[in-house]
Amino acid sequence: MVSKLFMGDMPELMENILNNLKNDHNSLYSCALVSRHWCKMSIPILWQNPFSYNQKSLFISEYFSSLDEDEIYILKKYGMSLKISRKLFNYAKFLKNLDLLSLEIKAKKWTNLNLVEPISSITYFDALVNVVMNLLLKLLVESGAVLHTLVLSFSKTFEFKPEIFYSIGRNELFLSRLQHLSLELTPEFNIENVTIFLKVLAKNITTISSLKLEIDSDNEPRLFHSLFHAIIRIIKSQEQLKWFSLDGDDHPTEFYGIISALECQKNSLQEVIIINCGYNKEFEVLRDCTNLETLRILDCSSKLLNLLDCKISTLEVVDCTIDMQTIPLILEKSGLLLQRLSFEPENSDDIHEELFFLEAFKSFCPNITYLNISNVGVFTQLFEIIGNLLKLQFLSLWCFIDDIPEQELNIQVMKFAEILPLTLQYLDLGYNAWIEPHIDILLNHCNVPLKKLLIYRLNDEKHTRALIKFCIRNKNLNYVGVYKSSDLDENFKKEVEAHATNVALVPRARIVVNC
Repeated sequence: MVSKLFMGDMPELMENILNNLKNDHNSLYSCALVSRHWCKMSIPILWQNPFSYNQKSLFISEYFSSLDEDEIYILKKYGMSLKISRKLFNYAKFLKNLDLLSLEIKAKKWTNLNLVEPISSITYFDALVNVVMNLLLKLLVESGAVLHTLVLSFSKTFEFKPEIFYSIGRNELFLSRLQHLSLELTPEFNIENVTIFLKVLAKNITTISSLKLEIDSDNEPRLFHSLFHAIIRIIKSQEQLKWFSLDGDDHPTEFYGIISALECQKNSLQEVIIINCGYNKEFEVLRDCTNLETLRILDCSSKLLNLLDCKISTLEVVDCTIDMQTIPLILEKSGLLLQRLSFEPENSDDIHEELFFLEAFKSFCPNITYLNISNVGVFTQLFEIIGNLLKLQFLSLWCFIDDIPEQELNIQVMKFAEILPLTLQYLDLGYNAWIEPHIDILLNHCNVPLKKLLIYRLNDEKHTRALIKFCIRNKNLNYVGVYKSSDLDENFKKEVEAHATNVALVPRARIVVNC
């Protein structure tokens, strides 16, 4: 099989392997050097999203090798020094993801590098960057590329030139399969310019499945009226919008018909995310979204939870006040269908509200496979519930315990280790002040076949010894993630990996699993 891969006899399998490396650019570059065939398969993946990862801006010169003489003359007139070389590939055609703010950042760096003489005037430099960006956009649109993701976010100095809209009209393929659209509405950018672009999208595109909006609450409604109308047209014109996210920035209560427009997508919406928003009757449209599976409400009015009138499988509530009447009703409605729950209440000092939530959780949600609980202090009741979740696979726990005697605390840590369900594969202990000093007790009494364990730090010999014993005892364990990389002592790391060859110690961010 290996020889067939090298010879190119299994292109579909090889393509799958390389696609799994699309976020590991160093490995992809290495693959491109193996053979001509691997190069032809690796290069298109490397150039799918060149503006969004950390690399030098020199790659823009590869794009500009396709410029005609008139376009080259424009850049030279502005004082640019261009070195045009023969291309091996039509790199622009491979573009799949385009973030305009990232493009602008790269364009500024590239412009600085290619100036014949430094420019002292900021206005002149911004004008030159605008020229570079528009030439880049025109080249990308006309290259034959088919865009999948578009992020509209840029500084106040950027402006689409009319020829960009003309090129989009002439090259319909560029946006014909657009699936993911993200738009940040800030007072700084050219409203009229962006509105025209969105009208072009609304007129020609019906394939968007996910839409992310960030609305600055300082926007002047009168100025943004046409822009809001264009967004509404985009929402209504899509065939199947499945994912919608709205970030209100500073809890606005007016949404100008944008939320109401989701009525047209009530049969297709599967996930809704609402961040930093106040309450508005427009949100009542969510009651009609009968196929909604996931709801995430972060730092919003708790009234929004009252609108949920359907059964969901994933619920995330972060930095919202606990409503003793609303939360239990949601849990009861979803009941057996609810599988993933993330609950991080804003107020963590009302023991009665926490107990009320936990009692509802215990009564209605036995099929939880993922649980993230933070800012909860009623640990005894919580432990009992965790022990009864017989399908639980992922557990993240960040809770607090008031001062209790050391001996009693040791007993509680031991009990917690012993009640963990045997189905558990992932345990994230975060920073729990009651567990962190006693992690050795937990590990010594934990018999769960974990695959991933996340702890706060590893800089204590006693804890390291307990971890080594746990790793040797638990043959299923593959990763131990440490939150504070500064506390991942290199000597302890080597010692653990020497005794437990099946386990890798890594930064927490590499293996964390979110709801």
